[in-house]
Amino acid sequence: MKTLIIEDEKPAARRLYRMLEKLNVDVVQILHSVEESRVWFSSNPHPDLIFLDIQLNDGLSFEIFETNHISSAIIFTTAYDEYALKAFKLNSIDYLLKPIDEEELIAAVNKYENLKTSFENEKSNSLQVSFEDIKKLLINPIDRAYKKRFTVKVGQHLKMIPIDEIECFYSENKGTYLHTIDGRNYLMDTTLESLEDELSPKEFFRVNRTFFINIKAIKDIVAYSNSRLKIYLNSYKDTEIIVSRERVKDFKEWIA
Repeated sequence: MKTLIIEDEKPAARRLYRMLEKLNVDVVQILHSVEESRVWFSSNPHPDLIFLDIQLNDGLSFEIFETNHISSAIIFTTAYDEYALKAFKLNSIDYLLKPIDEEELIAAVNKYENLKTSFENEKSNSLQVSFEDIKKLLINPIDRAYKKRFTVKVGQHLKMIPIDEIECFYSENKGTYLHTIDGRNYLMDTTLESLEDELSPKEFFRVNRTFFINIKAIKDIVAYSNSRLKIYLNSYKDTEIIVSRERVKDFKEWIA
């Protein structure tokens, strides 16, 4: 089996290479960008299987298929949430969420081996359609119901706070709080982790382990030490809000 890795994060690519090497899978090449992949496919035999990251440093990996007709099987390697992946899982061999688990990798490779005969028979013209569908999905993510308001307890009363009145969510002293545009803080009966599935990723972004911020509440963004960013919100001023170094790239894409 000839395989190809397309992954812009070099440590992740090297780790996947080592994992495949242990499985005696022949990796013919590691590519890191859309342009590099286009050039490679135009002058090399196509592999049996591609491990494909979705977001590369120069664009979506689906742009590779706009200029190259590729009949290889695909296993996606991605950090995307599973809810989005459900839509195109049917059209690919499999997907692996980062960081890749060794047992899941083994299962994906075995799945390809089991499907290889039928895949070779089809040579899958349908993959060209599915790539377009997937691309549309990623540009216009699946509609889903995100929270429109949160309920907090104030004394013996329950107060409903619309999502557009919330500047940020943060954790402090083992508690989770929301901060409103009028400068008030309310203790919540939840965790930041639970908010991951309740907040629209278009409106809220987790900048570090402590904060989710509303894009509409950003007042200023300033370069900070160690390649990080410091965020100033319109009313929240209790503590510094720093975009962690590993989240800076995603944050810049979020505000773009």
